[in-house]
Amino acid sequence: MNQTPDNDQKKTIVSFPAESLIIKEGEIYTEMYKIISGRAEMYVGYGTDYEVLVSIIGPGACFGEFGLLMNSPSIYTVIAYSDVYALRVTEERLGSFIQDNHASVLQIMKNMAHTMDLMQHQITALSIELSSHTKEHEKKMVDMKKNMLRSFYNPNGMGLKGMTYFLENYESPK
Repeated sequence: MNQTPDNDQKKTIVSFPAESLIIKEGEIYTEMYKIISGRAEMYVGYGTDYEVLVSIIGPGACFGEFGLLMNSPSIYTVIAYSDVYALRVTEERLGSFIQDNHASVLQIMKNMAHTMDLMQHQITALSIELSSHTKEHEKKMVDMKKNMLRSFYNPNGMGLKGMTYFLENYESPK
Protein backbone atom coordinates (compact mmCIF):
# COMPACT_ATOMS: atom_id res chain seq x y z
CA MET A 1 0.00 0.00 0.00
CA ASN A 2 1.54 3.31 -1.10
CA GLN A 3 0.71 6.18 1.21
CA THR A 4 1.38 9.80 0.39
CA PRO A 5 2.20 12.00 3.34
CA ASP A 6 -0.52 14.40 4.39
CA ASN A 7 0.16 18.13 4.57
CA ASP A 8 0.92 18.01 8.30
CA GLN A 9 3.49 15.25 7.78
CA LYS A 10 5.17 17.18 4.93
CA LYS A 11 5.77 20.13 7.26
CA THR A 12 7.74 17.92 9.63
CA ILE A 13 10.24 16.90 6.94
CA VAL A 14 12.83 19.61 6.37
CA SER A 15 15.83 19.82 4.09
CA PHE A 16 19.21 21.46 4.55
CA PRO A 17 21.64 21.88 1.64
CA ALA A 18 25.24 20.71 2.07
CA GLU A 19 27.40 23.06 4.18
CA SER A 20 24.42 24.88 5.68
CA LEU A 21 24.17 25.68 9.38
CA ILE A 22 21.41 23.67 11.05
CA ILE A 23 22.02 24.41 14.73
CA LYS A 24 24.46 26.93 16.20
CA GLU A 25 26.13 26.36 19.56
CA GLY A 26 24.88 28.78 22.21
CA GLU A 27 21.55 29.53 20.56
CA ILE A 28 18.20 28.22 21.77
CA TYR A 29 16.25 25.89 19.49
CA THR A 30 12.90 24.47 20.50
CA GLU A 31 12.99 21.54 18.10
CA MET A 32 15.09 18.49 17.46
CA TYR A 33 15.79 16.55 14.29
CA LYS A 34 16.10 12.93 13.23
CA ILE A 35 18.12 12.51 10.04
CA ILE A 36 16.28 10.62 7.31
CA SER A 37 19.02 10.92 4.69
CA GLY A 38 22.35 12.68 4.36
CA ARG A 39 25.11 13.38 6.84
CA ALA A 40 25.85 16.20 9.24
CA GLU A 41 28.87 17.28 11.28
CA MET A 42 28.64 18.11 14.98
CA TYR A 43 31.16 20.60 16.36
CA VAL A 44 32.00 22.19 19.68
CA GLY A 45 33.60 25.61 19.43
CA TYR A 46 32.77 25.86 15.73
CA GLY A 47 34.56 28.73 14.02
CA THR A 48 36.94 29.33 16.94
CA ASP A 49 40.56 28.37 17.62
CA TYR A 50 39.17 25.57 19.83
CA GLU A 51 36.91 24.00 17.18
CA VAL A 52 36.49 20.26 17.63
CA LEU A 53 34.64 17.92 15.28
CA VAL A 54 32.69 15.75 17.72
CA SER A 55 30.94 13.46 15.28
CA ILE A 56 29.63 12.91 11.78
CA ILE A 57 26.07 11.65 12.01
CA GLY A 58 23.76 10.10 9.45
CA PRO A 59 20.38 8.46 8.95
CA GLY A 60 18.63 7.61 12.21
CA ALA A 61 20.70 10.01 14.32
CA CYS A 62 18.94 12.67 16.39
CA PHE A 63 20.23 16.05 17.48
CA GLY A 64 18.87 19.19 19.11
CA GLU A 65 17.24 17.29 21.97
CA PHE A 66 18.66 19.57 24.69
CA GLY A 67 16.94 22.60 23.23
CA LEU A 68 13.65 20.77 22.81
CA LEU A 69 13.64 19.17 26.25
CA MET A 70 15.21 21.94 28.30
CA ASN A 71 14.70 25.10 26.26
CA SER A 72 18.41 25.78 26.78
CA PRO A 73 21.19 26.86 24.43
CA SER A 74 22.62 24.24 22.11
CA ILE A 75 25.84 22.62 23.33
CA TYR A 76 27.10 22.06 19.78
CA THR A 77 26.89 23.32 16.20
CA VAL A 78 25.50 21.09 13.46
CA ILE A 79 26.48 21.66 9.82
CA ALA A 80 25.05 19.71 6.89
CA TYR A 81 27.93 17.68 5.42
CA SER A 82 25.79 16.63 2.48
CA ASP A 83 22.18 17.44 1.62
CA VAL A 84 20.19 16.48 4.71
CA TYR A 85 16.54 15.52 4.97
CA ALA A 86 15.34 15.33 8.54
CA LEU A 87 12.22 14.84 10.59
CA ARG A 88 11.64 18.01 12.65
CA VAL A 89 10.23 17.26 16.09
CA THR A 90 8.60 20.07 18.03
CA GLU A 91 7.22 19.97 21.56
CA GLU A 92 3.73 19.47 20.11
CA ARG A 93 4.89 16.40 18.15
CA LEU A 94 7.12 14.94 20.87
CA GLY A 95 4.51 12.48 22.20
CA SER A 96 3.92 10.88 18.81
CA PHE A 97 7.67 10.85 18.11
CA ILE A 98 8.27 8.91 21.34
CA GLN A 99 5.54 6.40 20.46
CA ASP A 100 6.85 5.86 16.93
CA ASN A 101 10.63 5.98 17.59
CA HIS A 102 11.43 3.84 20.64
CA ALA A 103 14.98 3.04 19.48
CA SER A 104 15.72 6.72 18.79
CA VAL A 105 14.42 7.75 22.19
CA LEU A 106 16.57 5.10 23.87
CA GLN A 107 19.62 6.32 21.92
CA ILE A 108 18.90 9.93 22.95
CA MET A 109 18.76 8.83 26.58
CA LYS A 110 22.04 6.93 26.23
CA ASN A 111 23.69 9.93 24.58
CA MET A 112 22.50 12.22 27.37
CA ALA A 113 23.73 9.80 30.04
CA HIS A 114 27.10 9.59 28.28
CA THR A 115 27.29 13.40 28.08
CA MET A 116 26.48 13.68 31.78
CA ASP A 117 29.18 11.12 32.60
CA LEU A 118 31.76 13.05 30.55
CA MET A 119 30.74 16.29 32.21
CA GLN A 120 31.11 14.72 35.66
CA HIS A 121 34.66 13.59 34.80
CA GLN A 122 35.48 17.07 33.48
CA ILE A 123 34.07 18.73 36.61
CA THR A 124 36.13 16.41 38.82
CA ALA A 125 39.30 17.12 36.83
CA LEU A 126 38.67 20.88 36.95
CA SER A 127 37.97 20.72 40.70
CA ILE A 128 41.27 18.93 41.30
CA GLU A 129 43.13 21.42 39.12
CA LEU A 130 41.45 24.38 40.83
CA SER A 131 42.21 22.93 44.25
CA SER A 132 45.91 22.57 43.42
CA HIS A 133 46.03 26.14 42.10
CA THR A 134 44.27 27.40 45.23
CA LYS A 135 46.78 25.66 47.51
CA GLU A 136 49.67 27.04 45.44
CA HIS A 137 48.11 30.51 45.66
CA GLU A 138 47.68 30.21 49.45
CA LYS A 139 51.34 29.19 49.85
CA LYS A 140 52.45 32.12 47.68
CA MET A 141 50.31 34.47 49.77
CA VAL A 142 51.89 33.18 53.02
CA ASP A 143 55.38 33.58 51.54
CA MET A 144 54.50 37.08 50.36
CA LYS A 145 53.20 38.04 53.84
CA LYS A 146 56.38 36.69 55.44
CA ASN A 147 58.53 38.67 53.00
CA MET A 148 56.50 41.81 53.65
CA LEU A 149 56.96 41.36 57.40
CA ARG A 150 60.70 40.87 56.95
CA SER A 151 60.87 44.16 55.07
CA PHE A 152 58.82 46.00 57.75
CA TYR A 153 60.78 44.79 60.80
CA ASN A 154 64.22 46.12 61.53
CA PRO A 155 66.51 43.16 62.29
CA ASN A 156 68.80 45.41 64.41
CA GLY A 157 66.10 46.45 66.84
CA MET A 158 63.07 45.26 68.80
CA GLY A 159 61.17 44.44 65.63
CA LEU A 160 63.06 41.21 65.18
CA LYS A 161 61.36 39.66 68.20
CA GLY A 162 57.90 40.35 66.74
CA MET A 163 58.90 39.04 63.33
CA THR A 164 60.39 35.88 64.80
CA TYR A 165 57.25 35.25 66.84
CA PHE A 166 55.05 35.65 63.76
CA LEU A 167 57.20 33.42 61.53
CA GLU A 168 57.34 30.68 64.18
CA ASN A 169 53.63 30.76 65.04
CA TYR A 170 51.97 31.55 61.73
CA GLU A 171 50.19 28.53 60.29
CA SER A 172 49.35 28.54 56.62
CA PRO A 173 45.72 27.82 55.66
CA LYS A 174 45.00 24.22 54.90
